Amino acid sequence: MIDTSENKSYRLINGSFSPDAARQVLLSLINHKINFQQLNNWSHRERFGEDNPAAIKRVEELSQTRKDIAQLITEAAAAGMKLSINSNIEIELIPECVDSDATSECAEA
Repeated sequence: MIDTSENKSYRLINGSFSPDAARQVLLSLINHKINFQQLNNWSHRERFGEDNPAAIKRVEELSQTRKDIAQLITEAAAAGMKLSINSNIEIELIPECVDSDATSECAEA
């Protein structure tokens, strides 16, 4: 049986990176997330004939994040600095939505 009383935490990134390595690690991750949301939107459009507003919004947010991070990395490179990057993933198990009157929390999934 799965223990739902405790959140799980996993270390995704932990270390010091040159600007080039940081760019590769971070932008690859963000680009993958953007592609996932774009595919999610395409699938929604194919099934329902309209865009998925949540996916579109998330793509915009991630695109801005990608731009901001790329700028920070460029500035670090120009200053001859490395980047210390730490990222954890927090996972909480929640009930799956099963009826059509889903709560807003379920609708955001």
